[in-house]
Amino acid sequence: MSDEVLVVTGGGSGIGRAVVHLAAQRGWRVAVLDLNSAHATAVADEALTLGSERAYAMACDVTSESSVAEAFAETQVALGPLTGLFTSAGIERSSFAHEMSLESWQHVLDTNLTGTFLACREALRSLVASPRRASLVLCSSPASYVAYAAGAASSYSASKGGVSALVRTLAVDYARYGVRVNAVVPGATETPLMWANTDPKDRERMHEVIKTEVPLGRLADPEEPAEAVLWLLSNQSRYVTGSHLVVDGGILAKASISF
Repeated sequence: MSDEVLVVTGGGSGIGRAVVHLAAQRGWRVAVLDLNSAHATAVADEALTLGSERAYAMACDVTSESSVAEAFAETQVALGPLTGLFTSAGIERSSFAHEMSLESWQHVLDTNLTGTFLACREALRSLVASPRRASLVLCSSPASYVAYAAGAASSYSASKGGVSALVRTLAVDYARYGVRVNAVVPGATETPLMWANTDPKDRERMHEVIKTEVPLGRLADPEEPAEAVLWLLSNQSRYVTGSHLVVDGGILAKASISF
């Protein structure tokens, strides 16, 4: 029986779902929080079949302070005190800055950055009140380091840059409590978010672009960045905090200019 209790926001699909699956295979208790309650329930059921001792699903809107607080309170009643958190909930709205509405800008930051903060805050309140070993892993992006060549990602890049800054600050502030805080930096990954702003008829062309632009020549499977998340959550990374683990197929290592 494992003592690990993992909370995953955005756990109903994509990398969050893959993290739940891997944690379940290790026998961890898992809480799947997602805006879509049906998706959350389905993934929690999958976790039970994969080996999780207990799995809990709950609809959670990470942009809502009360929704996040309620989800974390109910999770700890159902599963016990958390030892790990992965913040996977996120959206992208492609638009050039001069064409972007304030509403669209705010929605991306509310979800990706403020939603991450709210989840971390609830976890940290519990951990500070009753100090115990714990690991928080936040989901950043190559967009926090470089601009996308295709452009139109100002709100997404700003939100993920904020997440990366938050990682460093929380890591220093909460090390004294035995809490480690790190980020995973996934590159192009086969998830619903990857195709959120792509017309279905353009997907084949995009796959060809990815083969050219990504040094490893393909999209990641969600399990690949998820394995990095599990390492950061595990005791194997016990001396790692304030760091970013890049899982991007070589994107950040590549210069865009050919000589």
